Amino acid sequence: MREMFRWTRPVRYLCLILCALSALLLGGCQPMADEEKPLEEGEYLVYYLDSSTTRLAPQPYRPQAKDADGIIAELMEQFQEVPADVDSQPALSDKVVFQKFTRKDQVLYLYFDANYNSMKPEREILCRAALTKMLTQVDGVDYINIYCADQPLMDRSGNPVGMLSGSDFIMNTSNVNAYEKTELTLYFADGDGGRLVQEKREVVHNINTSLEQLIVEQLIAGPEQEGHFATLPADLKILNLTVNDSVCYINFDSTFLNVKPELNEYIPIYSIVNSLCELTTVTKVRILVNGSQDVMFRDVVSLNAAFERNEEYSGEPQ
Repeated sequence: MREMFRWTRPVRYLCLILCALSALLLGGCQPMADEEKPLEEGEYLVYYLDSSTTRLAPQPYRPQAKDADGIIAELMEQFQEVPADVDSQPALSDKVVFQKFTRKDQVLYLYFDANYNSMKPEREILCRAALTKMLTQVDGVDYINIYCADQPLMDRSGNPVGMLSGSDFIMNTSNVNAYEKTELTLYFADGDGGRLVQEKREVVHNINTSLEQLIVEQLIAGPEQEGHFATLPADLKILNLTVNDSVCYINFDSTFLNVKPELNEYIPIYSIVNSLCELTTVTKVRILVNGSQDVMFRDVVSLNAAFERNEEYSGEPQ
């Protein structure tokens, strides 16, 4: 191979020079992280999403207003529309309507319409981070609190997110910007509710969310492919999820007991178990309801057991 690619010294030097120039040009085009970019007096950072929509992309902006309310209003206007010369996109979906804001003490309350809750979870948490980091720069604003359709923003477990401070989101090393794409293998119900059908799904997720948690959340979210049907209630809450010695313990609220009656009683169980057992970290699953395993699911299946992968309900009927 060396004989095939023997370069003369002038050619090697030329290539080295071109590579160095390219590196300098590319380096000059990349924006500095917000911690590294010095702001001039009167400037604020407005946070957008980069082209991959997995990281925050801050841009400096100088408001015309001098009072806090005026600055907040200008920042929110900039937040919703990216300048034409910036290769980014808004963190807030264009389907979401920002309605108003109010302030009380050091808390800024932001009101959006119900479409805020329709954003994908990975985008919503980035939007939440962008709003928090941007608006807590304003003097007198230490926290923000987000409302959707006049109701407090809820997390995936159904609990109020509450007040957010800038220190909740640390750039570069925090869970806000630590995202990766993962392919999951999930099992949903077929049209008759008696078999499991496999669905491959690519998900961009926060690396600090365990894959076990992510899988169960995706099962609750429901299938994306036509002909596949949900196995778990859409309003089901995960109270706790842990993995110990290859056993995944999932504690649901009582909504778990409200699965569709047309489903075979084992389909919801093995939808969870078979999906989790696709991971190398899980070989068995224990399911609890409000902290108890002493539960008979659909009066047929005792949850007081460690469930292992079961292929009986997968594939075509015999």
